[in-house]
Amino acid sequence: MSEQRRPNILLLCTDQQRYDALGAQGNEHIATPNLDRLARQGVRFDNCYVQNPVCAPSRASLMTSRYVHAHGLWANGVSLPDTERIFTRDLADAGYDCGLVGKFHLAPCIGGREEKRHDDGFRVFRWAHDPGHDSQANQYHRWLEEKFPRWYDEARDPASPVQFGNLPVEAHLTRWTAEETIGFLRDGRDESTPFFCVANFYDPHHPFEAPPEYLDRYDAETLPEPVGSPDELDSKPAIYTEASKRSYAGHARGFAEYTPDEVQRAKAAYYAMVSFIDDEVGRILDVLDELGLSDDTIVVFTSDHGEMLGDHQLMLKGPMMFDCAVRVPLLMRWPGVVEPGVVRDELVQWIDLAPTFLEAAGLPPMPAQQGQSLLPLIRGEVVADGIGFRDWALSEHRNSSHPYDPPVSTTMLRHDRWKVVVHHGAPVTSRDRTGELYDLLADPDELVNLWDDPAHTHVRLTLQEKLLDVLVATEDRSQPREGYW
Repeated sequence: MSEQRRPNILLLCTDQQRYDALGAQGNEHIATPNLDRLARQGVRFDNCYVQNPVCAPSRASLMTSRYVHAHGLWANGVSLPDTERIFTRDLADAGYDCGLVGKFHLAPCIGGREEKRHDDGFRVFRWAHDPGHDSQANQYHRWLEEKFPRWYDEARDPASPVQFGNLPVEAHLTRWTAEETIGFLRDGRDESTPFFCVANFYDPHHPFEAPPEYLDRYDAETLPEPVGSPDELDSKPAIYTEASKRSYAGHARGFAEYTPDEVQRAKAAYYAMVSFIDDEVGRILDVLDELGLSDDTIVVFTSDHGEMLGDHQLMLKGPMMFDCAVRVPLLMRWPGVVEPGVVRDELVQWIDLAPTFLEAAGLPPMPAQQGQSLLPLIRGEVVADGIGFRDWALSEHRNSSHPYDPPVSTTMLRHDRWKVVVHHGAPVTSRDRTGELYDLLADPDELVNLWDDPAHTHVRLTLQEKLLDVLVATEDRSQPREGYW
């Protein structure tokens, strides 16, 4: 690193990218050469879990370093309470020049509403929600309307075959996100201070569309078929059969409504979206090199949650806690600090990113944060054995996606080789209390539910007890105690 005391921080975040949609993760069917390069130049965390399987609650956990039951943004369409502090405010107060490009999603923006700003610390706020979000505040739309008015008009016409997802590369939201990020790096930042910039790419979020030249890179027939079989759901909680028929609590097509060919084409389009993002990430990394910023900049790549993509007879997302829904890529490059080409298999979580950034910037932790900095783990100063760094991961769904009736609440604990998922019953909901238990060492695809297996009753009960301990340990006790009475 150069003489600059505090590093720049560039956070590259996608929406709905599962952990294995990455060549560096061992996926031979997807082309992500730039992300693979980033992994070779830094550290890849093999077991990163988000705190909720849908967008807004997960993103709130990233920004606050707090679990869903602590920060209060429990579902899409819920605003982050004004009392919650987000880490970019700390960075800005310490002199960082902070910029955001793309999605944020810490407040509702349905029906063309502009997302309410939090006390976020961003000087540059180039906000765009989903590509079709028809709000005057959608900066992507204003850019598209000015630069490509014909494409703007056609994409907004529901009867047109041209949609925002299949616009040409030069007019696409993915390209706009990269261009705005590059603009911030070139001449949009205050060069007298370090910067924090987050580029929130919307893809590979559904609908499964991509520019034709990226779709042409993939042959759907050659891609692996989804994991699981029709009889798999017989041993899983009933909500999965319901979601297999109709996704999003009945608001979107379910796996059962796709033909096998459509599922494969969806996977090909999903991979195409990731490859498009990969090319744009490559352009951003090249600009860092060109400007001489690479050695002074922490680059992190990750995603807010995953995508079922036909696995387990399911599409999209919701109350699912399978790894393809809650385990995400996490790459970190910091020349001179992070050893290149390292793979870490500890259980890390999205709440750990904010503490990592704050420590890297030389700042104290946020008073109410619940995550841990990853830097001691990277430097080998702590081990994940229950002493120094936690050896579990927690994810919570509280009817957080499109609301089910009756509500669906699930809580996942990952610990050691095991994953337990509690599907809550009364008094949370009138649904039956049930669950899932997987031995991820013997069954990494989570096909065999051991919840009701008598031979594993002791394991299940032990994990449920640990989950209770974890929930108590993660209660918000940040309010200071001023005396004994």
